[in-house]
Amino acid sequence: MPSRKVAGVPEPRPEPLPVLTPADLRGTFSGQVVRVEPLAPEHESGLVEAASDAEMFAWMPVDMASSRDALHHWLIDTLAAGREGSAVPYAILRADDGRVLGSTRFLELRFEHLRAEIGWTWVTRSAWSTGVNVETKLLLLEHAFERVGLRRVEFKTDARNERSRGALLAAGATFEGILRKHMVVRDAGERDSAYYSVIDDEWPEVKRHLVDRLQATLG
Repeated sequence: MPSRKVAGVPEPRPEPLPVLTPADLRGTFSGQVVRVEPLAPEHESGLVEAASDAEMFAWMPVDMASSRDALHHWLIDTLAAGREGSAVPYAILRADDGRVLGSTRFLELRFEHLRAEIGWTWVTRSAWSTGVNVETKLLLLEHAFERVGLRRVEFKTDARNERSRGALLAAGATFEGILRKHMVVRDAGERDSAYYSVIDDEWPEVKRHLVDRLQATLG
């Protein structure tokens, strides 16, 4: 039954939403195998070394393995997006020696809806299946849900990218559907985008799953 109004008693007001800015998503996060820190110009030489295999960028808008200039222009554009507040970019470093392994970012920042996307994630091939991607996702999601207070974090990938789609499901994200002809990609091609998400209600279970996966990988 609907609650009845009581004369003279004011109705409780809903809690106001937090007022968030891109700065709230920034930080440095350390784990067992990675350190995730704000992307900076000094990461460039390490990124060039990490971006050594064109296959890593087959489904991305920019082939950063094609030339040093390609990666440099990507870095300049990415840092500009960070300054403008349209993204919060990170470098992924190996925890024990600081070697640059790749990059990721928060983007599609819709704070009025308490949501953001994690994307543009790439790691050097030698770091595949080592726990680097799992722990990076764990650290960023932990920050987004537990410290920033987001309600939803989403991911998207080319619907043909089976490796990425499998990794998102293995991470505990929920497949939500495909947006057809969602993006124009290299050479004016068309892309269907597969969307996945994690929401705050699911986060405790997803977190346990990611921690278990990381420990299983590390032995």
